Amino acid sequence: MERQSLIITTNLREDLTRQIERINPDKIFILTDTNTYKHCLPAIQDHPLLQEANISTIPSGDNNKTIQSLMFVWKNLSSQGASRRSLLINIGGGMISDLGAFGAATFKRGMHCINIPTTLLSMVDASLGGKTGINFNGLKNEVGAFYDADAVLIDMQFLKSLDKENNLSGYAEMLKHGLIYKVEHYDQLINFSFDAPIDYETLAMLVEESIAVKEFYVTQDPHEKGLRKILNLGHTIGHAFESHALHTDRPILHGYAIAWGLICELYIAHKQCGFPREELKPIIDLIKSRYGAFFIECKEYEQLYEYILHDKKNTKGEGIINMPLLKSRGEVSLDEVVEKELIFESFDFYRDFMGI
Repeated sequence: MERQSLIITTNLREDLTRQIERINPDKIFILTDTNTYKHCLPAIQDHPLLQEANISTIPSGDNNKTIQSLMFVWKNLSSQGASRRSLLINIGGGMISDLGAFGAATFKRGMHCINIPTTLLSMVDASLGGKTGINFNGLKNEVGAFYDADAVLIDMQFLKSLDKENNLSGYAEMLKHGLIYKVEHYDQLINFSFDAPIDYETLAMLVEESIAVKEFYVTQDPHEKGLRKILNLGHTIGHAFESHALHTDRPILHGYAIAWGLICELYIAHKQCGFPREELKPIIDLIKSRYGAFFIECKEYEQLYEYILHDKKNTKGEGIINMPLLKSRGEVSLDEVVEKELIFESFDFYRDFMGI
């Protein structure tokens, strides 16, 4: 199955061969983290076209999506003679595709890259759509660029290597897709269980549906000037949780932060846009049961608000918070201005609902 540069593959080696031959690079580089080096790289490492590839490995975890890691990638590319005709293959989760593709975008003003996502989150979100970047100055994805990979190769077999927490992290983005789009299999999505034994056949079908949602909006609005903003549902407050977690040295998985952000933003949507209460309760009940809670105190509201003020999606002027909000499932208002008082009220709702 191939849509432009996106390939959902049942033969990774064969499809990788096809893409490398199409690009015809002068040199090949591979970027992994410590987890994917051990568990995922073996799937392609003995590939005949990769025998002279240079392999770089950085520590796993989003807290390593930093300027220091990016410099490590740049230095390796430079010292090994990479050119604009060279190819960087990023094999890993969202951290690797974000950082690696940003490295490819900026080295020599742009070199070839291929993303091979190995986590559920990177398959349905991070590796798709051309958003790249790093965390900087304590803020999530503060520095980055739009840069499309030459190809994204998605092999569902990698999902079998994930633990439950990483599966749930990706599942949060799938829930978001189910909320913003009239997904045919929405009931299956919200009822799907990651308890063993996992139904990987059904999961693969749901992943393809979720990818199709992401692709639909990216194709309509590649650089997020309008409609694509819908994909940021849950992310304005979710990224604030994520930045706060990094700042307080208790890093959390991206999808967990988005799930908790969804609780706040769905409450805001209910109060400001009339999102139905009967739609609100099932989804936030599900999030609470599957993701637990991120502990925040009232005294931390101001710091969270500061992170929200720095959100790059605020485009209406200094000190104005705007975010996409649901009117109903499948119907989104893209640029709702939200007042500080209502944001704090959503924090209160979150803490009360979570029993904090």
